[in-house]
Amino acid sequence: MTKADAKIRIAKLREHIDHYRYQYHVLDRSEISDAAQDSLKHELQDLETQFPDLVTPDSPTQRVGGKALAKFVKAPHQVRMISLNDVFTLEEVQEWETRNLKLTKSLGHHGYFAELKIDGLALSLTYRDGLLVRAATRGDGRIGEDVTENAKTIEAIPLRLRTKVSRALPREIEVRGEAYMPKKEFDRLNADAKKRGDEPFANPRNAAAGAIRQLDPKITAKRKLSFLAYDLVTDVGVKQHEDVHRILREIGFQSGTHYGRRCISLQDIENFHKYIEKLRPRLPFWIDGNVINVNDISVFKQLGVVGKTPRGAIAYKYPAEQATTVVEDIQVQVGRTGALTPVAHLRPVQVAGSTVKRATLHNLDEIRRLDVCIGDTVILEKAGDIIPDVVQVLPKFRTGKEKVFHMPVRCPVCNSPVKHPDGEVAYYCTNKHCFAQRMEELQHFVSKNAVDIDGLGPKILEQLWNADLIRTPADLFTLDVKDLQPLERFAEKSAANLVASIQEKRKGVELWRLINGLGIRHVGEQTSHDLADHFESVGNLLDATEDELLAIRDVGGTVAKSIAVYFADKENRAYLKALQIVLRVQYIRGPKKVGGPLVGKSVVVTGTLEHFSRDAAKEVIRKVGGHWSSSVSAKTDYVVVGADPGSKASKAEALGVTILDEAAFQKLLH
Repeated sequence: MTKADAKIRIAKLREHIDHYRYQYHVLDRSEISDAAQDSLKHELQDLETQFPDLVTPDSPTQRVGGKALAKFVKAPHQVRMISLNDVFTLEEVQEWETRNLKLTKSLGHHGYFAELKIDGLALSLTYRDGLLVRAATRGDGRIGEDVTENAKTIEAIPLRLRTKVSRALPREIEVRGEAYMPKKEFDRLNADAKKRGDEPFANPRNAAAGAIRQLDPKITAKRKLSFLAYDLVTDVGVKQHEDVHRILREIGFQSGTHYGRRCISLQDIENFHKYIEKLRPRLPFWIDGNVINVNDISVFKQLGVVGKTPRGAIAYKYPAEQATTVVEDIQVQVGRTGALTPVAHLRPVQVAGSTVKRATLHNLDEIRRLDVCIGDTVILEKAGDIIPDVVQVLPKFRTGKEKVFHMPVRCPVCNSPVKHPDGEVAYYCTNKHCFAQRMEELQHFVSKNAVDIDGLGPKILEQLWNADLIRTPADLFTLDVKDLQPLERFAEKSAANLVASIQEKRKGVELWRLINGLGIRHVGEQTSHDLADHFESVGNLLDATEDELLAIRDVGGTVAKSIAVYFADKENRAYLKALQIVLRVQYIRGPKKVGGPLVGKSVVVTGTLEHFSRDAAKEVIRKVGGHWSSSVSAKTDYVVVGADPGSKASKAEALGVTILDEAAFQKLLH
């Protein structure tokens, strides 16, 4: 075959392969068999091998053409990826509508558009001149991770948009949707895992997220994910949200129109919600509710965004799911501070789309309140991503063989004596060298809100411990590539990357991060900031007296005593000095106002703010000399209340603390 003939044949093959892709993934029908499609793809692959200069980025053969990555790169979103507020009852939907009607005279003549809320991983897809150029995860809403090569492996995502649409589109458009794992693929994946003796995935959402975040696209391709588009960020000139779905289907995406419905009234919404609930078990994918959008796009924009959530859309979730199971055992976990937490080991049961095998029982008081015994039949409840809770015991199922749980008198990990301090609900291991505590300490030290070392998860830390390479966080900074290479799953590149990540922190760690990383009991992120701002160096803090500590705002007697006891311990002082040898600890004084209404004031924020994320609010309060606090007390000066505030607002009102809305808060900042 000549090159000219091959070029014509390749074009035909690509056109028809994409046509069959569209028929299968968007229109849910097949004109030819899978085997026939595979044959066409095989022919295309052979021709492109013969004529490699005819290969294009949108060719079906390029879906698994990307090389394995060393790491993901950050991908900023031009338009923030927002989240939705959850509601669980029709009354809450009514309240949402009422709030919106106070902000706009009308929700338009087109009412609402209701669509399925797929339980997967949100992706943003950017197309330029019709070609897929970037796929990114949500991340924190502003910055995600570039997963373009992995997204290309998903057949339901077109590499090139279909051009035969009813209108001209902008040169660059952004499509958003949900990557998900179909139920049948999830079942196949877990069946294979069981055959290999591996741990199965808990739910399709975790499986999809794990597949998207593989550094090797070939692994992602094996997971056979799919994709459902739910929005076009780009303005394409349509006036209703339902029209956006029509455009999405025309340009090559499966969208919500197959199950979606325009709803004029709240009763329409409820009817749709109940219809989908009955249909739910037969759907080819998992859903956890429905998304209700204000259909008129201009009204949707007019309603605006509060914090990270739009006013014009909500997630109408199905009620918290419950299931019954049996408590087969109650075992104790040892935390960073030595606190013992009883955990119920359960007969595996499906709750809200995931397999549950364990549930925390919090403490002995909670066990007594519920009257939980080993062997009891209990009711579990799980709503969305919330950790399942044991909410009720069914005593009628008792046979007399149930066993009352007793807190151990010795630590289940190191066999040291357990103590129960007066006035506390928790029990503690008395051995501060307990392996469980040390591992928790290491995990806390490297965590995001402490020293923040990327790539050091629990399994790697335990691997380093078992290889006698680390015993304290200070040991991490003496590791080199040769130490890591002999370990399982560590090649030269991965070892070099981890060492580089650790050494980057060695160049400079902020004082507050180091203090928080020490894991001093009762000392969290805010207190770590306060201590850093007051003492400005490790040396000053090391020799602080209880009286000096009590002089710091919001440091009470319990916290001051805990800090003083920690630094009075010779081993802790030696550990801190070892850290000072391997780390450059620096105090960075933030810009503060000399005067102003927030200087020295304690501020609590509750609810969702429109112009500030939680971290941004913390930062701006600190910059103007204010003190961020996570709890309301009589010492609190201001409570800033956003949308959907919690109990902190009520407590502030009861204590007579000044309550500010977001506008009043912003005025105080300037």
